[in-house]
Amino acid sequence: MRELILGGTRSGKSRLAERHAEASGLEVVYIATSRPLDAEMDERIRQHRARRPLHWALLEEPLALARVLRERAAPQRCLLVDCLTLWLTNLLLEDDGQRLAEEREALLECLPHLPGRILLVSNEGGLGVVPLGELSRRYLDEAGTLHQAVAERCERVTLTVAGLPLILKGESR
Repeated sequence: MRELILGGTRSGKSRLAERHAEASGLEVVYIATSRPLDAEMDERIRQHRARRPLHWALLEEPLALARVLRERAAPQRCLLVDCLTLWLTNLLLEDDGQRLAEEREALLECLPHLPGRILLVSNEGGLGVVPLGELSRRYLDEAGTLHQAVAERCERVTLTVAGLPLILKGESR
């Protein structure tokens, strides 16, 4: 079972994914894609860590997400990826212009074949004003394209607003 959980900043998407992971009754591996680049991001990471159960395993992987998913997915395991848009940002900032396309293709190829429960958290940023900067516009374009492709490969897609989940695709719980 694969689920994409989308939402804006502080929408409750990560908390929802964490609740789903805990309720699964499976061994949970939390895959963090963020890079602690500044004090503000350090604080966000600290808050996420404090909220998670101590018995969950943690893997930090900012770039090679498909590789980690293939290595760690198992029938009795829940992988929680938080988040796809931080992963995308990391790839956009890489010097290797081909890396984004390669990693995105690897993710999209492996998703339908992964055993166990897969929860993918991502920021939905395409609901607002189109930004002026080229990199910001590319980010939104890439995120929108990625979300569409991932949603196509997931059995459930949930949009979270104000902490409330709205099922866009698939069965409700």
